[in-house]
Amino acid sequence: MPDALNPTPCTRQRLRVVLAKPGLDGHDRGAKVIARALRDAGMEVIYTGLRQTAEQIVSAALQEDADVIGLSILSGAHNHVCPRVMALLRAEGLGDVLVLVGGIIPAQDIPRLHAIGIKGVFLPGTPMQAIVDFIGEHVRRDAAAAPEVLAARVRPA
Repeated sequence: MPDALNPTPCTRQRLRVVLAKPGLDGHDRGAKVIARALRDAGMEVIYTGLRQTAEQIVSAALQEDADVIGLSILSGAHNHVCPRVMALLRAEGLGDVLVLVGGIIPAQDIPRLHAIGIKGVFLPGTPMQAIVDFIGEHVRRDAAAAPEVLAARVRPA
């Protein structure tokens, strides 16, 4: 039952973003800059930290009732990590969560990322406002969509 501490998606006002650094990449300055920009734009950001597995990222998204998952990848592991994250999201009934990837992504890999369900790919130098605007345009917050979102996330006990 929802209450002030555990609101449902249709009563919550702020978008919730889980931001993660998957794999062995140890550089997170960019992720922290993105986190700050999203917070400044009024979003609630949950930064999971360095060296996250796909399972940890999806678990955090499930626990935090995330609207968005942002993956910051500089190591070149996007072709390994992203398909796993997307498969786990679908298995958990979270196929409606907007997934974004930022970092060092070769141009030839971008179509494959889009094909598996990654909606946004942001390369170094992307203006922060472009990321904020993209999230705002791609996450449906209107009340008419809320029952569908709730139904998609309900799993048998």
